[in-house]
Amino acid sequence: MKICNYSYSSPFLNQRRIGIITKDNVLIDPSLCFQLEYQREGFANFEERAEYRCPTSLSRLLKTSEKPLDTLNEGYALFLFFQKVGINQLADGTPISFNLKSEKNIRFHAPLDKISTYRDFYAHEKHVKKGFEKRKEPVPPAWYEIPAYYKGATEGFIGPEEEVLWPSYTNILDYELEMAIIIGKDGKNIKEGDALDHIFGYTILNDISARDIQKKEMSIRLGPAKGKDFCSVIGPFIITADEFEGKEPNLKMQARINGELWSEGMSGDSHYTWAQMVAHASSEEFVVAGDLMGSGTVGTGCGLEIDKWIQPEDTIELEIENIGILRNKIGKKQQRL
Repeated sequence: MKICNYSYSSPFLNQRRIGIITKDNVLIDPSLCFQLEYQREGFANFEERAEYRCPTSLSRLLKTSEKPLDTLNEGYALFLFFQKVGINQLADGTPISFNLKSEKNIRFHAPLDKISTYRDFYAHEKHVKKGFEKRKEPVPPAWYEIPAYYKGATEGFIGPEEEVLWPSYTNILDYELEMAIIIGKDGKNIKEGDALDHIFGYTILNDISARDIQKKEMSIRLGPAKGKDFCSVIGPFIITADEFEGKEPNLKMQARINGELWSEGMSGDSHYTWAQMVAHASSEEFVVAGDLMGSGTVGTGCGLEIDKWIQPEDTIELEIENIGILRNKIGKKQQRL
């Protein structure tokens, strides 16, 4: 299932809402499907009932539903029924679905509307080796012993087509081509064999980096912080884990800058599996529904590796097959006030 977070420029649906996109390029609002069902059953508080059954927020759905995918599938099944009987709107005219081939008033946002905790791993050996090579250092033996990660801020995330912030304090901005997972079920001390059951879905992550600031922070063996926390990007969609039949996907990943291919790799090239990363993160602590975990940069997946640097007003397109294209424009450098 392909999940999005959308808004529609109308008096009825101007807030951000969870959506399902079909293979026919139709956007279905599962919460509105539940509203329509409760409305037809004669309930006066149909909106309240639908919000309880299928929240408009994916974060809230993941935190309150034991089986969020089942809830979304029920909403989809309701849509198919209404389609069969020729109904596509509530009593006030609010549509429950949109044809994306013709609808021009839909805007997509970061597909996970609220992130509980953000962990970004460092799992692709090709990327790691290149970084240490540039520093004229060997890869530390510890890297091969544990899937290390850093924890970043959750408030600086943006979605597709939004402008990437270029902070006033950095002169060297970089993109990072990554895959990310969304946790769908809480767990502590999760075993590797059970870890994939805790993954709700997969998306694209662009872990924007201020390389000059990051270098300073890491030289004192702390961080990254200001080198990372100002802006990260996810989207455009989440592909639910069931689409990969219980296995970890191995998908082609590409980065294009102003239409030119700069980076290419495979998500399955990671030294550590997602199961290992989830199990490690959950050791003696909870991972919870709504957590976001990045794989780290795929080999060749950033300007630091290939000695090519993005500039203000560049257009970045990160693509992972079966997920989509995450497109953003780089903003102009901020002026210090």
